[in-house]
Amino acid sequence: MIIPIILAGGSGKRLWPLSRANFPKQIIPFDKRQKTLFQDTALRLKKSERIKSDPIVICNNSQRFFIQEQLEAINVCAESIILEPCSKNTAPAIAVAAHKALQIADDPILLIIPSDHYIQDINAFYEAVAIGEFYANADYMTTFGSIPSNPATSFGYIKKGEALFNHIPFVKYSGEAALISSFIEKPDRTSAEQYIKSGGYLWNLGIFMFKASVIQEELNKFAPQIHNFALKAVEKGYYDLDFFKIDKDLYSQCPNISIDYAVMEKTDKGAVVTFDSVWNDIGTWDNIWRFAKKDKNGNAISGDALLMEVKNSYIHSTRRLIAAYGVEDIIVVETSDAVLIAKRGAANNIKNIADRLNALKREEAFFHKKVYRPWGMYEIIDSGEKFSVKKIVVNPNSALSLQKHNHRSEHWVVVKGEAIVIRGGEEFIIKENESAYIPVKVIHSLKNFQKTPLEIIEIQSGEYIGEDDIVRFEDKYGRITK
Repeated sequence: MIIPIILAGGSGKRLWPLSRANFPKQIIPFDKRQKTLFQDTALRLKKSERIKSDPIVICNNSQRFFIQEQLEAINVCAESIILEPCSKNTAPAIAVAAHKALQIADDPILLIIPSDHYIQDINAFYEAVAIGEFYANADYMTTFGSIPSNPATSFGYIKKGEALFNHIPFVKYSGEAALISSFIEKPDRTSAEQYIKSGGYLWNLGIFMFKASVIQEELNKFAPQIHNFALKAVEKGYYDLDFFKIDKDLYSQCPNISIDYAVMEKTDKGAVVTFDSVWNDIGTWDNIWRFAKKDKNGNAISGDALLMEVKNSYIHSTRRLIAAYGVEDIIVVETSDAVLIAKRGAANNIKNIADRLNALKREEAFFHKKVYRPWGMYEIIDSGEKFSVKKIVVNPNSALSLQKHNHRSEHWVVVKGEAIVIRGGEEFIIKENESAYIPVKVIHSLKNFQKTPLEIIEIQSGEYIGEDDIVRFEDKYGRITK
């Protein structure tokens, strides 16, 4: 039995400003189909004839409702959605998944797959998984590598060792499999060019297959702290609504390390299957440009742009017209609150901007002006000292928590739909062009009982208008203030 494990907790810093800490790349639609990378991953697994189990998804707490809604939108069920209380890299996440999977089935094979990959040939992926299953059943720690198409410095590499048995009767695709000689972290360009010339290296895809018992044994051997703390964190975990929360105090004691460093570089059971298809982890704007449809001048354009004498560039507009003249090899990404301008080829370092903004505690590192909530979304229209103006959209049959604010008052104006307002000890309905005022420290809530979205304009005013000025008393999404 194969249980897929979708790792969906990444932050996607190299795709800032579109990707933010609380709205990362895997849950952002990048194409006209409006499917996200996470949804593509889940659908790819659902369509496999070999994978019968629903996936286990691992994500962080702030992404839980995005993940749930995106699964529902594509009619995919999750066996479990595990919430990481803090980010600890892939080794602790996989350890938790292994412990959880063994509560579901008797020593299943785990297919560990990131949620942010682009795979062109799905059939080649399925056949590579079949080969991986064959070796996983033989107790190998199997990983997957792609034949490099260019000397990329943003990917890790795997050096192949001794070839393993190639022909497996039940698999149409005769993919190669080999022992792992070594792992190489992101190399410089000269080394990457040498790897391609040698033919003995593959891009490290970060996809793995192994028995749950085997990964437990190897973790216990090479990373016992991770094995033990992850096990205890799962044992002390509990379900909150549809989500499984692992124990924060125990999980936080796991070392922050990848599965490559913790186990794969040390085990003598490592094997790599060659995946012969176009693959990309969509990790940088350079990669998005490389795979995007381009005009005759080599420009990839998303959104509203006017380009004159521009070559080999990526232009992404979210709201405004971008006009460019006489430049080449640049990346321009515009959102409502930030604009990125970078030289193409240096996009791997954009994460440094996100890290700097994070250190400065700038909102642009964490949130867009459009912020999604389990009940809908809000978008900041304008803000200044002591005030903020938002557009709020509440989904049908949804409600904001019963709450109060200690430092701000709110004024709601309905522009579309009807709302039930709870204010203090009263409850009343407001319709289009009607309003309600919520004074400071008054307990209140807002409900949409209609079958269509409710849209309101909210004006906040007060000495402090930060999003943390909220005390929740009742909440259907489990966000009670403690």
